[in-house]
Amino acid sequence: MMNNFLKKYLQIDLYNTDFKEVIRKYMILLVGLFIMSLGVSLSINSGLGTSPISCVPYVLSLYFPVSVGTTTVVFNALLVLLQIIILRSRFPRIQILQVFVGLFFGYFIDITSMLISGFIPTSYVSQWLYCILGCVVLAFGVLIEVKADALVLPGEGVSLAVRSVTNVEFGKIKTVFDTSNVVLGVILTLAFFGEFRGVGLGSIFAMIAVGSLVRLYKRIINKLTGTNSI
Repeated sequence: MMNNFLKKYLQIDLYNTDFKEVIRKYMILLVGLFIMSLGVSLSINSGLGTSPISCVPYVLSLYFPVSVGTTTVVFNALLVLLQIIILRSRFPRIQILQVFVGLFFGYFIDITSMLISGFIPTSYVSQWLYCILGCVVLAFGVLIEVKADALVLPGEGVSLAVRSVTNVEFGKIKTVFDTSNVVLGVILTLAFFGEFRGVGLGSIFAMIAVGSLVRLYKRIINKLTGTNSI
C-alpha cells in the first residue's frame, strides 16, 4: 500500500529503487548544503551584505524575532511554489520534497553561524576577505549540490526549472536569480528600516561572483571528467 501511494503521488517505486545509490546521492547533497551554509554564514559575518541566496531571509530575520535559518526555511518553501508555477504539469512531484532540503539548509545556516560567530573581521580588508571566501565556498557548495543528482535546494530548483524551459546555461540563470534576490532584499530593507541592512557591496559582488564561480568550477570539473552534465 505504501509503495502504491509513493508511486502514484511522488513517482517513487520502492521495489525498483537502488537504495545504496540513493543514500550516496543524498549524502553528497547534505555535504553540498553544509558547504553552502558555511558560505552564507561567512558572507553574513563579513558585514558587507550577505550573499544573494540569503538576502531576503536575512533581511526578514533582522525585522522579525526569528533566526535566519527559520526565515530561510519559509523562503525556500515559497520557491518550491514558484517552481510549480513555472513548470506546471512538468513539475516532478518528487521535487515537492525540496521543502525538506530547505529545512536542512536553514538548520545548517544556524549551525555554521554559531560555529564561526567568534570570527569577526576587524578591518575593511578582512571584511572583503570574508566576503570573497564566502562566495568561493558558496559556489562550490552549489556545484556539489547540483552534481549530487538528487533533490536540490529550491533556489537552484528555480534556476533548473527556468533552464528546462529556456535551455539557457545554468550558471547564467543563477546570476539572474541572484540579482533578483538582491533587488528584493534591497526593497525589503528600505521598506522595513529606511536604510540598508544585510544588503551591501558584498551582496552585489556575490551576485556577480557566485554564478561566475559556478561556471568556472563546472568547466574545470567537466574538463577533468570529460562530461557536460550541468
